[in-house]
Amino acid sequence: MAHLTYDITNGLATVTVGNPPQNRIDAQMSDELAEAVDAIGRSGARALLLRADGPDFCFGGDITPWPTMTTRELRALFEHHMSVFNRFERLPIPTIASVQGHCFGGGLELAIRADLIFAGQTARFGHPEQSLGLVTFLGGVYRIAERAGRARAAEMVFTSEPIPALTMQQYGVVNRVFPDDALAAESLAFAQKIAGGPTLAHAAHKALLRAWTLGGVGAADAAVFDIAMPLFETDDVKQGIPSAVNALAAGKPRPVLPWRGR
Repeated sequence: MAHLTYDITNGLATVTVGNPPQNRIDAQMSDELAEAVDAIGRSGARALLLRADGPDFCFGGDITPWPTMTTRELRALFEHHMSVFNRFERLPIPTIASVQGHCFGGGLELAIRADLIFAGQTARFGHPEQSLGLVTFLGGVYRIAERAGRARAAEMVFTSEPIPALTMQQYGVVNRVFPDDALAAESLAFAQKIAGGPTLAHAAHKALLRAWTLGGVGAADAAVFDIAMPLFETDDVKQGIPSAVNALAAGKPRPVLPWRGR
């Protein structure tokens, strides 16, 4: 039985976590995510929606086999998870995570690799690792710090307390919060809208944000023209700028364009 599936329809890739009852992450799920990332990367997908079946997004890693594994085996497992999660994070298309219920541990470390997080109003987020005497092996603590600041990230890992979606929105981790029964439809509608946008420009913005993450404003400034100037050679910009100039000259609203770049 698959623990993760994917679909690509009309330019939108949908990745669905489905390992009931708690959607826990294991080696099989990482293998299936790697397969999905490969297929999406080769496809014409222009945006990606990450979602999960069931009442909860994910409780974290499947800890069941850990007591019988050697440290070397555990490291290999975590490195595999990390590699696949990072490849997901670096996809050159906008990614949106739609989170309901519990989003803990490795589940949060997967969700936070999406560009945007949408959540149901009763969703809860947390790092339970300290309750096991462990740390966030898949980069959770510093990715939370990147969005919410060091102090918030430290509090989350020191306490392991579940944090409500609205509070995570105030922290800057979650982008939008919806009533639970509206989350799926709102997430899908937004992802479909983004999938109709200028994909090449979105990819450039993701690259600039990554440069900033790695080296700050100076690194992003140094990279911006190398990343952005090639956009002027794309069909998107060759139709986009003249249409805006013509609309301005005619005193008319700018037309909605069928973006074609991938």
